[in-house]
Amino acid sequence: MVTVDVVLSKCTGCAHCRDVCPVNVFEMRPKDTFADVTDDPEVAAKFQFRGERSAVINGPDCIMCEACLFECEGECITIVDDEGTLHASTYK
Repeated sequence: MVTVDVVLSKCTGCAHCRDVCPVNVFEMRPKDTFADVTDDPEVAAKFQFRGERSAVINGPDCIMCEACLFECEGECITIVDDEGTLHASTYK
C-alpha cells in the first residue's frame, strides 16, 4: 500500500498538491486545526506561509503520478510506494 505524508512544519499552504492531484489525496485545512505545528525557519526564509496546511485524506488512493512532488514549494511531501521506496518532493 502507498503511504503519503506531509511534514506540516514545512508546508507553506500553497495548495499546489491539492490542485495537481488527479485522485484528491490532499485537502487544505486551516493552520490552527493542526496542534503544535511550528513553521520551519529555513522554509519561512524562502517562502511566505499561508493560513492553511495540506492534510492527507485519501493517501491509499495515490497512483504515484508524483505531480505533487514536483509542485510542492515547501518540499514537504513524501510517498512510500508498494516496494518501500521513498519518493520525496523536489520543487522546481
